[in-house]
Amino acid sequence: MPSAFPNFEFETQALARGALWVCGVDEVGRGPLAGPVTAAAVRLDPENIPVGLNDSKRLTAARRTVLAQKIHARAEVSIAHASVEEIDRINILRASHLAMQRAIDGLAHRPDHVLIDGNAIPQSLTLSAQALVKGDARSQSISAASIVAKTCRDALMVGLAQQHPGYGWETNAGYGTAAHLYALRHLGVTPHHRRSFAPVHNILYQEK
Repeated sequence: MPSAFPNFEFETQALARGALWVCGVDEVGRGPLAGPVTAAAVRLDPENIPVGLNDSKRLTAARRTVLAQKIHARAEVSIAHASVEEIDRINILRASHLAMQRAIDGLAHRPDHVLIDGNAIPQSLTLSAQALVKGDARSQSISAASIVAKTCRDALMVGLAQQHPGYGWETNAGYGTAAHLYALRHLGVTPHHRRSFAPVHNILYQEK
């Protein structure tokens, strides 16, 4: 019976094999029609892991904020992005992996082993790595990465919403809700919209 909460088992196994620096990596923002994709890399202190880590999607926004503050205070954290322009140029999967690589590269200590959420390891990654499907619900390091990445990206989208009101980014984080799609049709496409995504592409094509 799998645990209802992520644990430190994958990290412990890597440490037992001789790794000194193990980090978890996750990204948020693959699906939205607007905004960058954001990734975080987190190395937890095994002796000081915040209580309550879980897949960020299972936590309330308020709980994520509290946990993100604790993670930043107790762990080594790096957050990075891939821009809308990069998403449109190289596709969302490769842009997600680019953001992950940037987050790993931004850590103060080069990790010996990397736990990555999903079923694929970025091709550019030359470190020892393990892909974990639903890793944010299995590994505390990946869970921590998912929490800080989502908290960061949500705050970024709130800021962009102030610059471009009407699309509801402060609540939908750029995802294609009915209200967002309505605004796209009536207010038009902003510089922060992903032109390679079908709903945005179709509107631009119609305009032409």
